[in-house]
Amino acid sequence: MIHSFHVKRLIINADDFGITPGVNRAIVELNSVRALSSTTLMATARNFAEAAREATQLRSLGTGCHVTFVDGNPLLDADAIKNLAKGPGGQFRVTLGRFVRDLLLGAIPESEIEAEATGQIKRLQAAGVTVTHVDTHKHTHLFPGVYRPLLRAARACGVAAIRNPFEPDWSLRATPGGSAVRRMQIQTLRKMRVGFLEAVSKAGLSTTDGAIGVLATGSLDEETLRAFLRAMPNGDWELCCHPGYVDGALDKVRTRLRQSREIERKALLDVVPSAAGFSLIHFGQLAMSEAAVQG
Repeated sequence: MIHSFHVKRLIINADDFGITPGVNRAIVELNSVRALSSTTLMATARNFAEAAREATQLRSLGTGCHVTFVDGNPLLDADAIKNLAKGPGGQFRVTLGRFVRDLLLGAIPESEIEAEATGQIKRLQAAGVTVTHVDTHKHTHLFPGVYRPLLRAARACGVAAIRNPFEPDWSLRATPGGSAVRRMQIQTLRKMRVGFLEAVSKAGLSTTDGAIGVLATGSLDEETLRAFLRAMPNGDWELCCHPGYVDGALDKVRTRLRQSREIERKALLDVVPSAAGFSLIHFGQLAMSEAAVQG
């Protein structure tokens, strides 16, 4: 369900918590100066333990589960999710395109997606993390074959919110960068938004009015961030971002986001703490009134 309080409320969420010490450091530092309110932790990340410790100590940082079904390692044994873990060596499929193709062909059972999602969420909870929400690596829950089992897993684990991965037109217009092909893909995939929102409502979870910064992934700088804040209408929105410090550990991770993490970190630090006109919240506060958020 979407909660509308006729005000501007923004969740600034950093994905990839746990991926490297430099990413972890940036997220903690940005939260400490109110430049970031939320993050999602990867259950199979190399630096999971460090990130989980930080998450349990930072009350102002909402922490969700960055559920992964592609380009990574499964938590469950590959034999238990043999159709989902079709990559080399029992890993997930390396590319999003291959995953989506097989998903649409019906080659990946929802039962395997639900089981793996449940396992990843429970790993965070076992580490003492209060899981505020779920989202997915590479926004795979745009598709019904993923969001249906993901919603079941979240509900079974007591998680009350999920990312709305669909980017609105106002945000796309405020994004000067981004390829024309990527822009068209985002607009085309939006046809699944109504079904997603209906499923979220039926499951009794909360979500936002939309995600901003999806098109700007890899190009989110100070200019773009200021454009988002100027254009943002009333409602509950989530800014998806990937800040970090570039360190040696990042060189060992398969990711296209490298120097852009430093640019995003600096943009958030320079813009958000002094910005006005909206309330900064996390997913755990979505269902709360504006007065309750303000305390």
